[in-house]
Amino acid sequence: MIEVFICEDEDNQRAEIVKYVESYIMIEEFDMQLALATGDPEELLSYVQLSGEGMGLYFLDVDLKHAHLDGLSLAQQIREYDPRGFIVFITTHAELSYLTFTYKVEAMDYIIKDDFDKVRNRIFDCLKSVEERVSRERKDVGKFFTFRSGEKVVHELYDDILFLETTGNARRVTLHGKERQLEFYGSLKELDEQFDEDYFFRTHKSFIVNLDRIKVVDFKTRTITMVNGAECLVSMRKVKELKERISQRKESEHK
Repeated sequence: MIEVFICEDEDNQRAEIVKYVESYIMIEEFDMQLALATGDPEELLSYVQLSGEGMGLYFLDVDLKHAHLDGLSLAQQIREYDPRGFIVFITTHAELSYLTFTYKVEAMDYIIKDDFDKVRNRIFDCLKSVEERVSRERKDVGKFFTFRSGEKVVHELYDDILFLETTGNARRVTLHGKERQLEFYGSLKELDEQFDEDYFFRTHKSFIVNLDRIKVVDFKTRTITMVNGAECLVSMRKVKELKERISQRKESEHK
């Protein structure tokens, strides 16, 4: 999921930008969320430092009234923690646009606050462009699973999926990823037919596991421990096939 950040110290203008971002994400059902909207650049920088590696979209006011950080120097520091993130400046100072090159922050856009209808449309364009670029990148990087979770269309890389399970409601599936869990409507039978069998295997009526994310299998107790410590079950009739699939997967990795 792409996290969106806003740093604007004028309360009314920040509220407008928040409204534009949240409404467009909801309408277009992008796999994004507004992570933080603040007037304090230090708060944003602390969030980025603590959140680790990611690829965010940042809407930054250039003329922040802060003792040490304006929008340009904030962007420069963000780049240290999020080198692949998307930075958009929103400002009244058209004459300062050249400084984005001086600071070497590779800004995606430089939006002038002369007309908030135009500002809104440019924000929409940026959100759409980032969604499209990240989707293309995911396709280039590797296989991914696309599904609807609530009001969002989610694209999850195979590498980020640990396992899927059903509990209670058979039409409700929980996807366990490296960094998040997501619920959606579906059935493991349908998913088993949809997933690439080189990567995924249905070990039990309630589980589909990513073969590359298995830590250890105890065939006596018929339990699988995944890399995150979670346990999945193996049915008796699936034991032999699971052994074969794990062996095949290891062989393919060494070819």
